[in-house]
Amino acid sequence: MASVAFIGLGNMGGPMAKNLLAAGHSVCVFDLSTEACEALEAAGASVAASAAAATDGVEYVVSMLPAGKHVAGTYLGESGLLAQLNSDVTVLDCSTIDAATSREVGAAAEAMGIGFMDAPVSGGVAAAAAGTLTFMCGGSEETFLKARELLSAMGKNIFHAGPHGAGQVAKGCNNMLLAIHMLGTCEALEMGARNGLDPAVLSEIMLASSGRNWSLEVYNPYPGVMENAPASNDYQPGFMVDLMVKDLGLAMDIAKDAGVDNALGQLAQSLYEGHQAAGNGSRDFSSALERLRKPA
Repeated sequence: MASVAFIGLGNMGGPMAKNLLAAGHSVCVFDLSTEACEALEAAGASVAASAAAATDGVEYVVSMLPAGKHVAGTYLGESGLLAQLNSDVTVLDCSTIDAATSREVGAAAEAMGIGFMDAPVSGGVAAAAAGTLTFMCGGSEETFLKARELLSAMGKNIFHAGPHGAGQVAKGCNNMLLAIHMLGTCEALEMGARNGLDPAVLSEIMLASSGRNWSLEVYNPYPGVMENAPASNDYQPGFMVDLMVKDLGLAMDIAKDAGVDNALGQLAQSLYEGHQAAGNGSRDFSSALERLRKPA
């Protein structure tokens, strides 16, 4: 079993760290939230007073942070973690951030002989708790082989997307497509409902036909169709609209940098920004259905 520093214990990081503990790893955690640290301590983790203290003597560092500026601030510079880590430590940043920052941190780590991998995740809070996340990894093959050992305690599907930053690009592509097919699913279901079809029956028809997609199969946005989906719990909890807007912004940057005219991605961004502006930022992203539904 490995010794691990886990930095960032939010809605995703907390359950991920608990799964490492459940797998028998030794975990030292740090987060600005005392409550989050106490929850992990109760689960068997040790708590450090700082990110630097958490990494003392560990084999792996795992981080799950809000944005690129937090990742850069944590790892880079004279006071950053890279400056104090040994070259035999493997660093796995699971944050969803811009690819440029991941490449910058990866290059700095490589120059110091430290294995670094950007490893953003897909699956949401439920998959984080269940240990069934998908990891999209960017870095060297050697680092990926070491990373996979640890990531298998937190995820079911672990992919090596390519060099530094490739994980973030894969995540941007995935979440842009997710936004598009969720919006399309919402429109198709409401169109059927307005014409007298039962959304549950229509969902079954489309699942057996060429319109089949993840939103229909796993995360149906129509209330009452899928018992465990956020739509059947007033769109709580789940993957917040605020986070979808953030991820679509990252996807737009990826497309722009590559010269891709992603018209559907841009439309999805506009629609989700409008939904966010209407006060739905903290609700699940499948609540986009409500912009289509007639008042009861």
